[in-house]
Amino acid sequence: MPSSALAQQPTPPQPDLTRRLAKLTSILDVAKAMSAERDLDLLLPLILYEATKVVEADRCSLFILDRERNELWSKVAQGSKNEIRLPVGSGIAGQVAHTGTIINIPDAYADTRFNRSFDVSSGYQTKTILCVPMRDANGDVTGVIQALNKLDDLAFNAEDEELLLALGAQAAGAIENALLHEEINRLFEGFVSASVVAIEQRDPTTAGHSGRVADLTVSLAQALEHQSTGPYTQVRFSATEIQELRYASLLHDFGKVGVRENVLVKAEKLYPHELEVLRARFQLARKDLQLQSYRRRFEAVKKRGDSALAEIEAEETERLDTELKHLHEVFEFVLTCNRPTVLAQGGFERLTELGHLNFQDDAGQTQPLLLPREIQSLSIPRGTLSADERREIESHVEHTYRFLTQIPWTRALRRVPEIAYAHHEKLDGTGYPRAIPDRTIPVQSRMMSISDIYDALTASDRPYKKAVPHTLALDILKKETQNGQLDPELFKIFVEAEIPRRALKHAPK
Repeated sequence: MPSSALAQQPTPPQPDLTRRLAKLTSILDVAKAMSAERDLDLLLPLILYEATKVVEADRCSLFILDRERNELWSKVAQGSKNEIRLPVGSGIAGQVAHTGTIINIPDAYADTRFNRSFDVSSGYQTKTILCVPMRDANGDVTGVIQALNKLDDLAFNAEDEELLLALGAQAAGAIENALLHEEINRLFEGFVSASVVAIEQRDPTTAGHSGRVADLTVSLAQALEHQSTGPYTQVRFSATEIQELRYASLLHDFGKVGVRENVLVKAEKLYPHELEVLRARFQLARKDLQLQSYRRRFEAVKKRGDSALAEIEAEETERLDTELKHLHEVFEFVLTCNRPTVLAQGGFERLTELGHLNFQDDAGQTQPLLLPREIQSLSIPRGTLSADERREIESHVEHTYRFLTQIPWTRALRRVPEIAYAHHEKLDGTGYPRAIPDRTIPVQSRMMSISDIYDALTASDRPYKKAVPHTLALDILKKETQNGQLDPELFKIFVEAEIPRRALKHAPK
């Protein structure tokens, strides 16, 4: 081969250079991985694993600076299962955090800065130590990485210091992002929790409803992972989508803050103040009957004489007792009509007839015993709400949507308003507030509808209705499914996966 050709061939890299290049490449690779990871529990072990490889150490520990408490803390120290906390300035890691300088100890037992108590308690023998600060983009110390025992019984060298510093700088940025991500999550959690408290304080009778609906809906979504047949075989929800669904479920009733409180908590057909006015009117009517009776007695004595007094007294006593008994029966019937139950056949007709009953007030004026608006309220066929009041209650969905759309949700949570908005829609288009067709109702909303109805039926804390047993609640849901209002496949999964039992089992204590 010509000498000129030999001269043009590249010089093969030296072994040390190749090893250093491999380590730098490893740092770049882990930097990419760290920048994509937002879960601190997954990120920290990843950093330690790579740090151990880069400096060829036996084990590593990572401490994060808690500025509020002026402490270092670690929940990932290789060789330790417990969280470690130590004051800044204490121990080797604390000194590095305090001074921001590297500490490299080639012989731990010969260095007075090393505390042997860890070795004594753990049975581990520390030989060499390299501890470097982790600095953020501003150069501020945010933590430290500590490597123990260089392999092959060597001491950590300047290259190890440089590589661990480089890795620490990448780790600092990744940890800061992860901590910020956790703070944002805690912010959302706090906001959602506060919103649920606001809902429940507005309507104490439904306390716990939002949380139970969220548990049921999330459990139903998770159950789809086990479906191998049917239309939802390919439907799977990521952890972020589950969080989105949970937030939508927790906030689905927030719009109730925009509904008048007396309508929201209306337990009977008449409002409490209306019932008190009605009760006072019946008491006045009772007094009127007694007064009319004594007037008749007086007139009878004048006509028939004192000798007929006993006979007159007996006649009027019997008549007054009959009239008072009838008045009492009418009031008891009114109380029965006032309850949120369906009246027996003929009940509504009797209410109309009672509208013709009168009494005389203290001025001698004839007054109706039951007012037209009272008869209208008492004639509500089901529940306690009039048509106007029911429309006001149903408006809470619109209020919820307007409220949720004002929140700058992250991209991952942007569908929270949409999911909550459709939780009262029905597949046959009879739902509210938009009466949208089934193809436009998100599957998350369909799941929430089933959960919402189930909890509303089985809840034992509603003063205006009795709790429905689990089996009967499923029968009611099944009927709505057969009528084309609820998703039949999701209801099937709800029953077969025993979602109520599963949700109760995994609900937070």
